[in-house]
Amino acid sequence: MRSTFSRRQILLGGLSGAAVIGLTAACGSDDAGGGSTDPAEVGTLQFFLSGDANQGGGFAAMAAKYKEETGIEVEIVDVANEDLTTRLKNAAQADDLPALARVGAVDPVWKNATMDLAEIMSANNIMTGLSTQDEDGKVMSLPTDVTGVGLFLNKSLFDEAGVAFPTDPEGDVWSWDDYVAAVKQVQEATGASYGMAMDRSSHRLKSFLYEFGSTMWQPDDSGTFTTNDATKTALEYFYGLNDDSFMPRSVWLSEADGNALFKSGDVVSYYSGSWQIADFADNIADFEWVSVPTPRQPTRAINFGNAASIVVFEGTGQEQAAYDFVNWLFTKENYDELATTSGFLPAVEGATVDYGDQQAAFDLYNAEIAGSDPIVSTIKQMELGFEVAGLSVDGDPLRDNVIRYLNDEIGVDECITIIGEQMTEAFGSAS
Repeated sequence: MRSTFSRRQILLGGLSGAAVIGLTAACGSDDAGGGSTDPAEVGTLQFFLSGDANQGGGFAAMAAKYKEETGIEVEIVDVANEDLTTRLKNAAQADDLPALARVGAVDPVWKNATMDLAEIMSANNIMTGLSTQDEDGKVMSLPTDVTGVGLFLNKSLFDEAGVAFPTDPEGDVWSWDDYVAAVKQVQEATGASYGMAMDRSSHRLKSFLYEFGSTMWQPDDSGTFTTNDATKTALEYFYGLNDDSFMPRSVWLSEADGNALFKSGDVVSYYSGSWQIADFADNIADFEWVSVPTPRQPTRAINFGNAASIVVFEGTGQEQAAYDFVNWLFTKENYDELATTSGFLPAVEGATVDYGDQQAAFDLYNAEIAGSDPIVSTIKQMELGFEVAGLSVDGDPLRDNVIRYLNDEIGVDECITIIGEQMTEAFGSAS
């Protein structure tokens, strides 16, 4: 099978397929930018996003700074995450889009109403692999921040058991076999109920698969999605870990909360991600925790992606002013301030972020992202291509079928085959 894919084929195939939903250019403009940049004429720029208050009000703080410097007001409209997608779709259909938005994904309903942000991307060293681009190189969205999978340990339990663990991702890092052996040793010495919890998520499982050398499912020349032998090895290993001793089966089979289990202090380790750091820093007081390098068997890779992305909408009469704000936001001094205030893993290469007491944990994630195998970016770009083309699949083939495998409803070979078939049906026309 191929280890890469043709983005041009994906986009052209997707845009001509029946799976594309209601593309609209009605709100779009052929101009590269429009509207005045005079504060007296621009009016207020509405910026739709979710969760700014939870991230320290970083965007609100930058909007206030921008008004002080330029006189232009950027109104932060903080919309509940579950409502943001619908609200933007409705705004697009009513020809009433805001000036800009921070979104989880580019929606085919309004993608043709976005400005090209390619110059901002190249001028500010933004991670190109996490931007959403069309076949002609138009950059429809830019990542504002990055999220990455990672491993947490209950350091207090490791210390009690006298078991060592790696801390330097560039050093002698453990394999999954080494890690499992170490955790079992801690379990035995401390009486902890479980060795590891892992979120019931394909985002986490992809990271696990990559670390065993999986290439995930990719299309061949006929559009058939297949994977390599390492995927089966990893899935069988994962099945063995879910034994109600090392891992609680309730997390993957009954949706028990892995976060709560780890914070109880009765779980030795937690395979989750960077978004947990702030919660743990504020809410774990009964034991000491630490972020550590993820195991490699043999591949160094964590699954990472854009936590959210920014878009500028055309047809508002404010597009040039909004574009200028985004360009200002991504300049180094301002982006460093945003990332520090919000506690972001940066989407800008060379960013300098002060994480305070959690500097070591965030530095670890940044190093793991930088050192991850190229397969992570390859699959992310494939998924972004499907997103731009308006292609989607019902449910989550990887997570849903692995749950069936763990529950002994299907075998590992059938699990792998079904995932490939579901992806071929949903995305095969794009290859």
